[in-house]
Amino acid sequence: MTYVIGDVHGEFDCLRRLVEKLPKESKLIFVGDLVDRGRKSKEVVEFVKNNNFLCVLGNHEKMMIEYVDEFEKTYPNLPCMIYYHRWIHNGGKQTLLSYKVIEVDKSDGKLVCLEDKEKFQRLLDDVKWLKTLPLFIELEFKKNDKPIVISHASMADVWYLKDDVKKQETIEEYALWNRKEPKIDVPIFNIFGHTIQKEVDLTKHFIDVDTGCCYADKGYGKLSAYCIETNQIIFTK
Repeated sequence: MTYVIGDVHGEFDCLRRLVEKLPKESKLIFVGDLVDRGRKSKEVVEFVKNNNFLCVLGNHEKMMIEYVDEFEKTYPNLPCMIYYHRWIHNGGKQTLLSYKVIEVDKSDGKLVCLEDKEKFQRLLDDVKWLKTLPLFIELEFKKNDKPIVISHASMADVWYLKDDVKKQETIEEYALWNRKEPKIDVPIFNIFGHTIQKEVDLTKHFIDVDTGCCYADKGYGKLSAYCIETNQIIFTK
């Protein structure tokens, strides 16, 4: 069976409970946003990476890559990694804490850099792997007579542009950031996350599997897996 898992956002314990509920030998595919907000992004990334599970790039991985690349170019001698960047204020702080390259000063609450080259190298190694993640995965079988495409955000409306080299920025923008539902007459069956739903959104032409794993305090808090073959939904809190 093939299960597509929604945005994990650093909630490793929840992910582990979900995987334990899935049939053994299941094929797992992740819709990206493995990192940020939750407390165990490092563990999530290394779990997916070390098990060779399929995963597409999410907007939070994109921001993380941009941040670390900028840091490497600007500060080659590893001073403090803390400076203004949109990633830090969108859950990136929690990711850096999980890699133990920063800590919170208990006296004043400020972030302090920990210049541990071994831990920093582990972060760089994981970012190198994140750079290999594709924007989308097209499966070999179909759903409702349409090719199945897995992406982080909804990209069905621009699928016709995927082979146009001049439109790759548009493809990336949709695959990482789009919030609009696909139109009914799109040529693919799109499975994605990115936009939080109370329950997995099942339709005849798309599935949104993001059920807000990291937002239990806002009335969400589920991590969901969708089985392509059976339409079964399995979730944990």
